[in-house]
Amino acid sequence: MLIKGVTLRGLEVFETLAQTGSVAQTADATGLSQPAVSQQLRNLEKALGTDLVDHSRRPMVPTSAGRNFLTRTQAVLSELRLAQSELSMMDLSHLPALSIGLIDDFDNDLTPRLVTALAESLTECRFKMITASSHEILRAIEADEIHLAVTATTGAPQQGLIEFPLVRDPFILVAPKGFISSGEASLAQLQQLPLLRYAADQLISQQIEAQINEQQIAFENRFEVGSHLALMAMVARNIGWAVTTPLGYMRAARFHDEIEAFPLPFGTAARQISLFASKDWADQLPRTVAQTTQGLIKRQMVDPAIVRLPWLAQEFQLLEGLT
Repeated sequence: MLIKGVTLRGLEVFETLAQTGSVAQTADATGLSQPAVSQQLRNLEKALGTDLVDHSRRPMVPTSAGRNFLTRTQAVLSELRLAQSELSMMDLSHLPALSIGLIDDFDNDLTPRLVTALAESLTECRFKMITASSHEILRAIEADEIHLAVTATTGAPQQGLIEFPLVRDPFILVAPKGFISSGEASLAQLQQLPLLRYAADQLISQQIEAQINEQQIAFENRFEVGSHLALMAMVARNIGWAVTTPLGYMRAARFHDEIEAFPLPFGTAARQISLFASKDWADQLPRTVAQTTQGLIKRQMVDPAIVRLPWLAQEFQLLEGLT
């Protein structure tokens, strides 16, 4: 039995407040008033007998006790959200076939777990899962070759498709270990090695170049690499530095001992990952798959990334609208 005063709403408020550091932003995210957010937090802290956040700081940050409790809170809420998604999918157990395209950022960790979750619920279903670049996946769903697509967005409206936002994936800088000794990259330091670029036909490359051009800066254009893991391997071998995202960084776990990640020293920008479905589909299936995918992204990507790179907490976040 939970201690009196420990409620699911209180846990949700604490989780959101730990991410935003702001009562106002937490109120917007949870749909509560600001006084109600404050009251939920006070009730939770009173029940636990300790302060979970430092109330004297702005933005507010978790205390030592709060950080420990946050880990458990996130695990509990993640399991509950996943359970809700699985219950919703039970009504779809007789779906005959389902094809999903996912960006290859997810092929190591998330895709196998998503297939497992879907297969356990859609017991009569035949699955087709493909991994490819964002452009290829968007083209496939527009051509009705797949039912659902999990991909980075172009920012342009997708005619005939319903969009379910999943996660904000900010651009970050990745450099060889020890190359940036100050703890913060500078443009002068970056000029010492070339920028290793994604292949120009990839959506992520176009979005990164748009950010660089917006800042009116220029870097040597010597290397374009089509494979993400090859790009990270080149960074690890001290050939150059790159701009990627937390999803890309976490996917390259094998190189973490040889590379380091930093905030961009030239502005802030991010890409958005969404699930797209044809408007011919009823809302229940794509929404349920989106909820399941978002839960997996949080557990397999967001939470481990923030543990490793705490400065990502305000930028690498799930997007609202699926609960």
